[in-house]
Amino acid sequence: MLILMNIWWSLPLTLIIFYLARKLAARFKWPILNPLLIAIVVIIPILLVTHTAYEDYFAGSRILNDLLQPAVVALAIPLYQQLHQIRAQWKSLISICFIGSIAAMASGTAIALWAGATPEIAASILPKSVTTPIAMAVADSIGGIPAISAACVIAVGILGAIFGHTLFKILRIPTHASRGLAMGTVSHAVGTARAAEIDYIEGAYSSLALMTCGIITSLTAPFIFPFILHLFS
Repeated sequence: MLILMNIWWSLPLTLIIFYLARKLAARFKWPILNPLLIAIVVIIPILLVTHTAYEDYFAGSRILNDLLQPAVVALAIPLYQQLHQIRAQWKSLISICFIGSIAAMASGTAIALWAGATPEIAASILPKSVTTPIAMAVADSIGGIPAISAACVIAVGILGAIFGHTLFKILRIPTHASRGLAMGTVSHAVGTARAAEIDYIEGAYSSLALMTCGIITSLTAPFIFPFILHLFS
């Protein structure tokens, strides 16, 4: 008989796997070796094999979830250090983030509805490009399912962190500010962390986009979603 995993194992298990995944990614420098992706791929089978409920796993490693908000706040440090450049470009930056936020919400929702998704699923997909706490709150406010929104946010963040810079090279986008704004707008905190690893300035602009797009999405989603539903009705 399989021995059930003690919930207190979840914290050291998560930390060890993530540490090893970081070492692996640092050694081979392959985008596909994203530490978050590796941790998910390894931990989920362990939970299934040991018949450990997600609720038990989460209870044992809850402290990591509680550290998410301070971690997001910490991303404001490079933003503050680039404040003089941001002040000089704030009109352009706000415009870029606004357009990017609307495009991110409209594209995902429209594709979901076109593919036959219910309004509830479409509402869950709409906030996919903002950080998890905001996405879950937005989804709940427009009739979506917060858990599905959280899964979409993680998927989008990992995809952006893995393929974002490859796409930048293909499209020949050289400037750090442009790359950072794109990563923060589309791939939220996961993409921002990746951008900060590659370049400090890129991380600062990504942090700016992360926060600005989160605010814009929160304010505009209740108006954007009914409008898109009306177009597909």
